[in-house]
Amino acid sequence: MMTFGEKVRRLRAKKGVNQAQMAAELGVSAAYLSALEHGKKGAPSWAMAQKIVQYFGLIWDEAEDLLLLAHLSRRRVTLDTQGLKPKAIRTANLLARRIGHLSEEELDGLLAVLDIDAAKDT
Repeated sequence: MMTFGEKVRRLRAKKGVNQAQMAAELGVSAAYLSALEHGKKGAPSWAMAQKIVQYFGLIWDEAEDLLLLAHLSRRRVTLDTQGLKPKAIRTANLLARRIGHLSEEELDGLLAVLDIDAAKDT
């Protein structure tokens, strides 16, 4: 599954506009848009995500997919394990400790297991 920034970059290229043009139309700086596209900023606000959806004229599934990608780009994630089975709690804790040390291949493997919609973006 591609990231929010990758998807925005692809949509922008398809529309044939550069970052400065898009940023001006959205009322943000080109630096902010660049940071979003390169994953250096967390999830855009709901209002900004809606502006981006409207900017590209996305509807239905395309709009929903982009909004989901925006949600999945949050930089700080909290996981509530209350009520989960002990094995799930252990898994969550191990993942939290090790995620920064996993290889690209290991991350791809985890995503293949966790991301049921991954095939949509390939």
